[in-house]
Amino acid sequence: MKMAWSRFSLDLGSRTHIMGILNITPDSFSDGGHHFDRGKAIDHAHRMVADGADIIDIGGESTRPGSDPVSLEEELRRTIPVIAAIAANIPVPVSIDTYKAEVARQALDAGASIVNDISGLRFDPGMGNTVASCKVPVVVMHIKGTPKNMQTEPVYRDLIPDIMDYFRETISIALQAGIPEDMIILDPGIGFGKTFDHNLQILSRLDEFGVLGMPLLVGPSRKAFIGKILGGAPPSERREGTAAAVTASILKGAHIVRVHDVKEMARVAKVADAIRRQRATD
Repeated sequence: MKMAWSRFSLDLGSRTHIMGILNITPDSFSDGGHHFDRGKAIDHAHRMVADGADIIDIGGESTRPGSDPVSLEEELRRTIPVIAAIAANIPVPVSIDTYKAEVARQALDAGASIVNDISGLRFDPGMGNTVASCKVPVVVMHIKGTPKNMQTEPVYRDLIPDIMDYFRETISIALQAGIPEDMIILDPGIGFGKTFDHNLQILSRLDEFGVLGMPLLVGPSRKAFIGKILGGAPPSERREGTAAAVTASILKGAHIVRVHDVKEMARVAKVADAIRRQRATD
């Protein structure tokens, strides 16, 4: 699966690509506050590229379970200066992690070249047109509810078919807005309106989403389900568990993994890719 736009291209069929997480927030679940300072954020972006990141994903609003939204003005204040400072100075695309069309528009004007929308184009009706007019890829994620209430007893009729139906509706929204089919990336939304068992089921059945014919992005990094498996380990002690989840994702068809620990997960991906290639030839 090749994706080409502007001055970038991603050959998503050749190997797993690494999306490095850069949260410019004081309250993200894993690294809130670590890169809230603009200088630290810029330095960290460059470090992730040196460590093997293929995409830098910048977010200015925490979407952890129970979080409250921030204002448009605050999200812009946090993200736009950092994007402007790094986008022209790194060789990989910058992604803006937002569900607000105006944030996406200004981020793209500042140099971002991918939109990562946790709402799957649902929270802001202007998002589809914004992405289409800028001719950039979009990551559309599945979410049940909102970050504020998504973990309040999420229930599905049938998990994988329900997410599949959501994706089909989202793809329709994207196409109607004018987003080309080959510019859409699907994210099943680990931890976004999912129970412990739901998350494991998504990872174990990820290959079923392949029937949609679009690249898959998976973001298990340091998530709570890993902490639960590891006996209550805090986010800072979930690296090995993340590595296992990343490996499982790759072996089940993930094209992009969204992670905090870029250097380590890039190495994990190389090994998992080698195994996947061997399986394809057996």
